[in-house]
Amino acid sequence: MPNILITSAGRRVSLVRAFKKELDKYFSGNKVLTADMNPDLSAACRVSDYYFKVPPVTDPSYCRILSDICKSNNIKLIIPTIDTELAILSNNIGFFKDSGITAVISDTEVIDLCRDKHKTHSFFDEIEFPRCMEVDLNNPHFPVFSKPFDGSSSIGIRIIRNEDDLHAIKDYQNKMMFLEYLDPKDFKEFTIDLYFDRMSRLKCAVPRQRIEVRTGEVSKAVTVRDELYRLVCSKFSYCKGFRGCITLQVFRNNSLKDVYGIEINPRFGGGYPLSYIAKANYPEMIIMEYFMDEEIPFFESWIQNLLMLRYDDEIIVNDYKG
Repeated sequence: MPNILITSAGRRVSLVRAFKKELDKYFSGNKVLTADMNPDLSAACRVSDYYFKVPPVTDPSYCRILSDICKSNNIKLIIPTIDTELAILSNNIGFFKDSGITAVISDTEVIDLCRDKHKTHSFFDEIEFPRCMEVDLNNPHFPVFSKPFDGSSSIGIRIIRNEDDLHAIKDYQNKMMFLEYLDPKDFKEFTIDLYFDRMSRLKCAVPRQRIEVRTGEVSKAVTVRDELYRLVCSKFSYCKGFRGCITLQVFRNNSLKDVYGIEINPRFGGGYPLSYIAKANYPEMIIMEYFMDEEIPFFESWIQNLLMLRYDDEIIVNDYKG
């Protein structure tokens, strides 16, 4: 019976539980396994069926070790969860495929365009999706929003309010993007959970308004079905090389309803559990596609106006000897 491996599992308890629930519906007895650098201290690893300790994703042996784990445990699907492993796994899609293992991940070119925010902007332009405009530093209008062009998880972002702030980061300006500032008082932020099938066709899209964010991950959100949903479905209906769960970040003006694309992350987002509870069942879609070889119909019967309020919970481990 084929099993599933979720890598860099960390705190993704809800995602592991979702895959376990859906896998058991179709293949009772199959396992959802996890891998992490420090699995003993990973809550997600503790709720999985079994876990493995692996080296950092930058280790040259990382993919070989994952492959050995998969072959020894009849794992046929790999589900990545963090940005730093995406390029490595995507570059090795063929390596895993040679052993009958599928990494559910987008093409390398997609990973690259999502990582490099300049290329993300070019992609938005290509599909005619509105985006945030870049600022000319020779004639800036403050405040200006800046972020690393290859960053993630809101690391390194800042608001440049005057020339002094701009001068303070002059030594690494070439590593930053400078964008028009979208004031939170005037804009709402949305994450859209997209699902693309093996042929890069959009099969589901769920916009989630981010009401509150904590350390880069949404803690309060609500599903929304309105003109933003229709715009996204129109512009992202087919995206070459996109596969599996993709998260799209946008801002929308409260009064004018103008939409600004911000970034794309080619993986499950931290707030995906809300979409799952809203019946946008991406783990089931993955199982149906990759284990059952079934065509996935477009799904839009997800629950709108569903509110998620997250809170901390505990995983208790007896007799820990770390």
